[in-house]
Amino acid sequence: MAEYKQGSMDIRDHEKTFRGFVRIVTWAAVVIVCILIFMALVDG
Repeated sequence: MAEYKQGSMDIRDHEKTFRGFVRIVTWAAVVIVCILIFMALVDG
């Protein structure tokens, strides 16, 4: 087993995945808010 050196790991894939996750969550939140606003307007 190789010695671990802090900061030596390539994390580009992790960062790319996290950015995708944040983007999806953001869009989902926007869609949910729009649906709730639509439901409130239609019901009133």
